[in-house]
Amino acid sequence: MAVKVYSTTSCPWCHKAKDYLKSIKVPFEDINVGENQDAANEMVEKSGQMGVPVLDVNGTIIVGFDKAAIDKALGKK
Repeated sequence: MAVKVYSTTSCPWCHKAKDYLKSIKVPFEDINVGENQDAANEMVEKSGQMGVPVLDVNGTIIVGFDKAAIDKALGKK
């Protein structure tokens, strides 16, 4: 399973998304788009959004911290 979280250090919803993934023991790659312009461009290409967080769960793009959508993409519930 490949999970990427596009985030910035100052985004409270990014921290909530990452804390949630940690709480359910899902490993993820944390990509700081505030420090990496190439990653920011990749995030916009995938999501069409400039806002964070954006999660890529096995190719399913989730914009914002949407617990139900994350669970669904992970195959839970």
